[in-house]
Amino acid sequence: MSAPVPTELVNFIRKRQKFIVVGHKEPDGDCIGSQLALASALKRLGKDVIVCSAGPFKRREIFPYQDRFLKAVGDKERAGACVVIVDCSAAHRTGDIADSLKGLPTAVVDHHAVVDHNISSADAPVFVDSSAPSATVMIFSLIQALGLEPTEEEAKLLLLGLCTDTGFFRHVDSTGAETFAAASRMIGYGVSPKEVFYAINGGKKLASCHFLGLLLVRAKAYFNGKLVVTVEDYHETQHFGLENRDSDALYQLLQAVSGVEAVAVIRQETLKNCTVGLRSQDKVNVAEIASLFGGGGHKNAAGLSIEGVIEEVTPKILKAFADFL
Repeated sequence: MSAPVPTELVNFIRKRQKFIVVGHKEPDGDCIGSQLALASALKRLGKDVIVCSAGPFKRREIFPYQDRFLKAVGDKERAGACVVIVDCSAAHRTGDIADSLKGLPTAVVDHHAVVDHNISSADAPVFVDSSAPSATVMIFSLIQALGLEPTEEEAKLLLLGLCTDTGFFRHVDSTGAETFAAASRMIGYGVSPKEVFYAINGGKKLASCHFLGLLLVRAKAYFNGKLVVTVEDYHETQHFGLENRDSDALYQLLQAVSGVEAVAVIRQETLKNCTVGLRSQDKVNVAEIASLFGGGGHKNAAGLSIEGVIEEVTPKILKAFADFL
């Protein structure tokens, strides 16, 4: 059963007027869906709300929303504000925004297991439920706990997040009855699952399909085929851009290989920094691996950012997997 919304969190919201709603850097559909749905509900309660994200908005399905977010928090935004962090609970995961949030009352709504207890206080509660399939499911409950029902637009954002984090329900197992119940309730507000599916999976460029082929061709297997790693160099990142990627399809195809228990995709984001996307089947907790490098995520889907070039980063990732595989 999902955890109930803490009364302390409801009271925290009711007695305050100005909110900064922030999520993790490199946001996905669950992050921005949670932020925007919560912000919309707070505004309907008459609150003053600012939504912030360090970005970048890489995914096609969230790209249209990027103009709704501030990239920085200044003194004007801080004045009299409190903070609600969604879809992560470690301050550094908010990226460049983190320093500007220091000293503000900060509440958390998150479905990841790792919690940074230094960013909140008894007066700014933490609502964490690692059994929830997405942060948007928790935001849905919070909206209702505040005495509201989602609008159609809010429900669309909530379903976007749920579909993102469940891989459009591919990752739901026999314990997932509540997940489908939540989806059913969201659809009941007039949302089309077909439209959400196309927003996530449609609209790709042919060049993106060609690039997917390149990444598949260079994939290498390690640990007797239990781990598959593929890489993207800096010039490819610049040439193909970061939008309209078939990243989800890439993970699906590599995880479908017989004997594969985990997948790592290493991308040279800048000349000095790489990002690493991690996916796994049931046996490997990639969130633990990501946390070794300051990243985070779920047991079966996580990510991290690390200084260095591919040739330096790859051995570090392999070494981290060694204890698991």
